[in-house]
Parts: sequence; C-alpha cells; structure tokens
Amino acid sequence: MPVENKLSLSVQYPDPRLQATLTRPKLRRWVQAALFAPAELTLRFVAAEEGRTLNRDYRGKDYATNVLTFAYTEDEDAEVTQADIILCTDVLEQEAAAQQKSVEAHAAHLIVHGVLHAQGYDHETDEEAEEMEGIEAEILATLGLPNPYAER
Repeated sequence: MPVENKLSLSVQYPDPRLQATLTRPKLRRWVQAALFAPAELTLRFVAAEEGRTLNRDYRGKDYATNVLTFAYTEDEDAEVTQADIILCTDVLEQEAAAQQKSVEAHAAHLIVHGVLHAQGYDHETDEEAEEMEGIEAEILATLGLPNPYAER
C-alpha cells in the first residue's frame, strides 16, 4: 500500500461551478495519489478571464489554459513541496466534452498533472513527456481512471 505523505491542502473556488462536483475529499484523494513527498498546496478553480490573465502575465500566452502550476520549491532538497495549482473551469469543461470524458475524470488528470509539475516533473522534451505521461497513467489507474493518453 502506498505511503500517504503529509499534505496541507487549501481549495479555492472563485468560480464556484464545480464546487459541488469536485469536493474537497475527492480533490485531496487525487492530490495525495500524486505526491511523492510532503506538500503544501493550493488548488484554485477560476473562470476564463482569470485563467487568461494568469497565463498571459506569467507565461506570455494570451489565452486561458487548462492548468497552471506555480511551484515555489524547485530545490530537490526541499523538505516540503509548495505550489499553487490553478484550474480553469471553462477550459476543463470544454476539453472534457471534446474528449468525451467526464469533467471529474478530466479534473483528476489535470490535478495529477499539476501536482507532478509542482514536484519538478516537466514535458519540455519528448523523453520528459513520455516519463510524465507514464507516471500520470499509473497514478490515474490507482484511482480507477483510464489512461488519458491511450488511443481511442
């Protein structure tokens, strides 16, 4: 059985549309499944306007994206991973519909993806992407969710 790492989790819903569906216990379970070390994390669900502003101001990309991770402890020797993970409700819902999956399954994938970014994983190169996607698929499988990268 996997070891549960210590987790301090804050959840914010300035865009409340998914608050009833994506409950704190579900979110905590998904985050915990992707943790390899203790963490202090904030999950924030935002509308397209805030998502676009953050993506533009911090990444220079003028559009709302599905998930943004602001990692504050990129030092491998840090004892606690600290990060803010921002999920854009509008993009999350649009992508789930386009990919013919539930909002819940897509949200779980994006949260796992964001938590991995918080811990230093990236997908800038093909090799990094392959590693990260494999880890994501394994974690989602432990949660009873399908591999989001599998061919349909």
